Amino acid sequence: MTNPAPKKQPQRMCVSCRTRRDKKDLVRVTLKDDGTLTVDPTGKLPGRGAYLCKDEKCIKTELKAHRISRGLNAQMSEEELTKLSEEILKLCQTN
Repeated sequence: MTNPAPKKQPQRMCVSCRTRRDKKDLVRVTLKDDGTLTVDPTGKLPGRGAYLCKDEKCIKTELKAHRISRGLNAQMSEEELTKLSEEILKLCQTN
């Protein structure tokens, strides 16, 4: 009897640094149907998602470059991006 192959980990790409990592090593940001942005720590909320590394450098670079807006096909104000970045940084510091 042969052993089954080990289960593959899902891979996603960071919208900031463009590196591929395991999905569990990234933070998902979701654009809901009503147009609101939320951080999705479970990775299972409905809506369009984009991923960021749990690295302060990637998050701050993203804030300047607005790559998450392009990844989600949404227009965001500076205020929304700043709030979102702060929320992601808090989440990363607690993990």
